[in-house]
Amino acid sequence: MKSFFAIKENGSNVRTEILAGITTFLTMAYILAVNPEILSATGMPRDSVFMATAIASAIATLVMALVARLPFALAPGVLSVFFAFTVVMGMGKSWQFALTAVFLEGIIFLLLTALNVREAIINSIPANVRKSISVGIGLFIAFIGFQNVGLIVNSDATLVQLGELSSPPALLTVIGLVIIAVLLAFKVKGAFLIGVIAVTMIGIPMGITNVEGFKLFQPLPSMAPVFFKFVGWNEIFTLDMLVVLFTFLYVDMFDTVGTLIGVSTKAGIVRPDGSIPRVRQALFADAIGTTAGAILGTSTITTYIESAAGVEEGGRTGLTALVTAILFLVAVFFSPLFLLVPFTATAPALILVGVFMMSPVREIEWGDVTEALPACLAIIMMPLAFSIAQGIFWGVLSYIVLKLLSGRVKDISPITYIVGFVFVLSLFV
Repeated sequence: MKSFFAIKENGSNVRTEILAGITTFLTMAYILAVNPEILSATGMPRDSVFMATAIASAIATLVMALVARLPFALAPGVLSVFFAFTVVMGMGKSWQFALTAVFLEGIIFLLLTALNVREAIINSIPANVRKSISVGIGLFIAFIGFQNVGLIVNSDATLVQLGELSSPPALLTVIGLVIIAVLLAFKVKGAFLIGVIAVTMIGIPMGITNVEGFKLFQPLPSMAPVFFKFVGWNEIFTLDMLVVLFTFLYVDMFDTVGTLIGVSTKAGIVRPDGSIPRVRQALFADAIGTTAGAILGTSTITTYIESAAGVEEGGRTGLTALVTAILFLVAVFFSPLFLLVPFTATAPALILVGVFMMSPVREIEWGDVTEALPACLAIIMMPLAFSIAQGIFWGVLSYIVLKLLSGRVKDISPITYIVGFVFVLSLFV
């Protein structure tokens, strides 16, 4: 196992990798509750979607672990919201129609990955925009952490404002931040994991961790109601399907690209030329996961930014992802235990991971405005637009425009032009 994952060569050890895998799982285990809740709004059975979510996440993360051998985990992403509230509830399509679009997306991703198209897109992202992606994701996930517990709330006047600091979730988040930060200051191994567990336990008497009706063992739900439920050919060759499919492809493509670049940068595994080792295999993982997920009955699978929690815990190899995948399978049998972990317990970890992911900001070439402005736009648009893909969109497009207008055409690669064209096309779809 040590030689297969090259653990020693990557400056890690088995204990660290296992702790990192558990940490990654705990920071993203919320998806096991959230994804079924979102998709159930379409009429899909919640219990069946839970099973599909757990198993599809395990499959995709296993591919990442054993084929790409990278410390990243995968699960259904933000496109679940588009799936449920735009395609089904907005356009009036059936959830079977949406699942068919996800399946077609997975097949197309498999073809694009086999043809090295997706790897070429990753390599086309300008160097300073690449560095800014990690920073932007750091701000983004820290913002999500603050938002999830009500430290940052909606404001009609200013869009966002400070929430009620005395509320139990906000107070517990602050406690969690202190616990994890102090553990990190003393370089305690497993600081994030200890913090998540501690906050979960403290949350019981505060009424945040819900233990009412807790039963460790429950009968396994059937996936039959959502398994292999696709529409016929007459609905596939339609304009609506084309629009939905393009949206799935576009958002998932650049969310995954951004996550891989950002978390790889933080993990220190990016090569001197800016490329990511075994990135093609990593891209196969989300393509296989998306295809399998559609068959099983869940939305698009993507690489999770919460993987950064495991990376910050010291995870550097596929063993981290393997542990996370195993825990997704274990969750099928012990779902009540894992679902005890509230958002409040993972928020401090997300916020601190966000802090550490901002470190590449000092490497950005701030003295050249044609490099600095695209990097800045990529950073700020991720949290403000609530989208990794939008951050890359603004970063790459502004880079192309500034380089063209300043006469520095040679700085732009041919593939970067193509990516820019796709971004412009997305404005009209």
